[in-house]
Amino acid sequence: MSSSETEPRDEPVEALPAVAPQLRALRRRASLTLEAAARQAGLSPAHLSRLETGQRQPSLPMLLSLARIYGTTVSELLGESAADRDAVVRAADMEPTAAGGWTYWQAGAAGRGMQALRVHVPHGSQGDIVRVHPGEEWLYVLKGRLRLRLGDTLHRLSPGDSAHFDSLTPHRIAAQDPDGVELLFVHTLLQSPTAALCLGPTRGETP
Repeated sequence: MSSSETEPRDEPVEALPAVAPQLRALRRRASLTLEAAARQAGLSPAHLSRLETGQRQPSLPMLLSLARIYGTTVSELLGESAADRDAVVRAADMEPTAAGGWTYWQAGAAGRGMQALRVHVPHGSQGDIVRVHPGEEWLYVLKGRLRLRLGDTLHRLSPGDSAHFDSLTPHRIAAQDPDGVELLFVHTLLQSPTAALCLGPTRGETP
């Protein structure tokens, strides 16, 4: 997910404690140097190094971007086992995670070709970030109103509305109401770290 922002704003170190030990191991498994991975993610090597040592925590869009680059899933980045692929995810098993101002719940099994999430987007959080990346996205508004900009067109979505679009279309997501917006969100991830070679280097984030 290239991006117009300069350096992403990250959450406090306590937000995602399992991320740091996984990031370096998964980068090395993908045979990427720190510099190469940072370039693809639109980060400086120093910033990525801080993520890998736990001095900074990535936002949800950056987690999705790093998962694509490393040919894995957000679940594995979070240290969750990919071996348990139950078809059903119980509400009681969905643990909330805060990242980049958003709160999200894994709504699908680990290790799949699609990432299914339930997301709460607060008002004013990351609404200025423009994202462009390979893949497809589908979202469904559960509660609140959403501002979705696709290219030069602004769409306003209400509960029950959905959108399905090519992620190479520049897009921005923002909550219209002060109470934020709740979404169901599905994103297709390129599972192979070499898939980016077919599309050219990618920079930026996924929502």
